[in-house]
Amino acid sequence: MTNDTNVKFRLNNSELWGGLVGLGLGGFVIWSGLKLKLGTINDPGSGFVLFYTGILMCLFAASITIAALTEGGPTFGSRWVDTRWTKPLLVIVCLIAFSFALNPLGFLLSSIPLMLLLLRVVDPVRWPLAVPIAVLVPLGMWWVLKRLLLIQLPSGIFEIG
Repeated sequence: MTNDTNVKFRLNNSELWGGLVGLGLGGFVIWSGLKLKLGTINDPGSGFVLFYTGILMCLFAASITIAALTEGGPTFGSRWVDTRWTKPLLVIVCLIAFSFALNPLGFLLSSIPLMLLLLRVVDPVRWPLAVPIAVLVPLGMWWVLKRLLLIQLPSGIFEIG
């Protein structure tokens, strides 16, 4: 039998601090909505939606804070146990390399290697499946963006796409 009324208050309760940060952000959103003018229900001002979104944010954050105070919550350190950083860091490095390669190589020549690398390294997919996906998905995206939506994409030094 557990004693639910004897919850130990801890300052390193991650949900408590998350709720307090949410309350602060919600207060800022409410203040921003008021600053932009609310208007009326029939003639809403530019801050109308922002104001009520801030109220909802504060209500949700208050419920998280109250639950953290009454029921406790996990510590900051427990949130990061067994976290594997290699794959997110690899994705970040790939996206940075993609951003540098996009203009000189063009959309297709930079996105096909990116897709292939992500499919093989981050979440390993078999080669017979990874290669067609890595080629067809960027080609499909290129066709939709360039031909259908008429968005200009960098074509690179080879003028391929």
